[in-house]
Amino acid sequence: MLWLYNIGIQLYGLIIYLLSPFSTKASLFIEGRKNIFKKITLAVDPSQKHIWFHFASLGEFEQGRTVLEKIKVLYPQKRIAITFFSPSGYEIRKNYPLADGVFYLPLDTAENAEKLIAALNPEIAIFTKYEYWYHYFKALKKNGTPLFIISGIFRAGQVYFKWYGSFNRKILSFVDHFFLQNEESRALLSSIQLENTSLSGDTRFDRVAENAASPKTFDLVEEFCGTAPVLVAGSTWPDDEKILSVLISACPDWKFIVAPHEVDEDHVNSLRKLLVGNIKYSDLQETKQKSQVLIIDNIGLLSSLYQYGSIAYIGGGFGAGIHNTLEAAAFGIPVIFGPKYEKFQEAKDLISLEAAVSVRNEDELLDAFKSLLTNKQSGGAAKNYVISKTGSTDQIINYIQQYF
Repeated sequence: MLWLYNIGIQLYGLIIYLLSPFSTKASLFIEGRKNIFKKITLAVDPSQKHIWFHFASLGEFEQGRTVLEKIKVLYPQKRIAITFFSPSGYEIRKNYPLADGVFYLPLDTAENAEKLIAALNPEIAIFTKYEYWYHYFKALKKNGTPLFIISGIFRAGQVYFKWYGSFNRKILSFVDHFFLQNEESRALLSSIQLENTSLSGDTRFDRVAENAASPKTFDLVEEFCGTAPVLVAGSTWPDDEKILSVLISACPDWKFIVAPHEVDEDHVNSLRKLLVGNIKYSDLQETKQKSQVLIIDNIGLLSSLYQYGSIAYIGGGFGAGIHNTLEAAAFGIPVIFGPKYEKFQEAKDLISLEAAVSVRNEDELLDAFKSLLTNKQSGGAAKNYVISKTGSTDQIINYIQQYF
């Protein structure tokens, strides 16, 4: 199976290379990895130990940064190196001030793994939620470097738990300890004789609670909102935006802040045609025109924009799955999202608390909106849920300190 894995890695790299002339993300993926080891050796000193954090993308960074920042508070002398797999994480956080170096993760080959670990000289390695790389994990084990998975989550349908998943189970065997989100994940790992686990919950709760306690403020957004009630729609895709357009037309007394998942010029322009009476965030400074809809055309604001909302709509539920509901819930506002949420325990929990509603079409969206307006307890239930789930970061820190 290893030979098949190696071929798959090389094939993946080739496909991304072939797509790079036509895709910005693919181009960034390729360009960011050119001369990657030269970049790393110029930025970090291999004679010094580092704590290596790896994140798949921006969402995993936000999920795991509470652990990183708590380590930096407790051990300010510790050096930290960060790798990202995806451009959407690296390009936004490449200048993160608490890290001694932020890099793209080279493709998972035996040679790259040995070179990266020699360059970073990791004291420990911490991966958030997922991304299980055979050669990197094996090299860490060979190097004697403790490897931890934080906010890990597993499902019964994954290959690790199939009769043909022996190679994938081998990858998991290199992990020193799994900090898991739920009991189901713990039971699944136990079923394949992996008992090195802790039920610690999800560090995202700590992160969103921290963000809600001291969010960034935006004077121009506050001026746009005025005294009107506001719905904040975050990480939306075209299918979300189509049904939102109906709600916007039906609620002329409300203001709407729409932060699409993709903020490229083509998508923003198509969104402007769909949603009448809009203005782009980048134009707020230059114009005082009255608008009902504010389109956020840059990245990095959404997690704090929820503070201005009375209700939130979370995108992604008509595609691969909903985005982060907790960022909104932490501000004490109820949430609405599309039908594909079954993989997200927090979404199911919020629905059971009547702090969230899932919708399948425009009519259900209108009904959900009216229902949440009459349920005055929904926002408080959302916030209390988030608060009740905090504490994962401290549990993880208390355990891994013994390895420093």
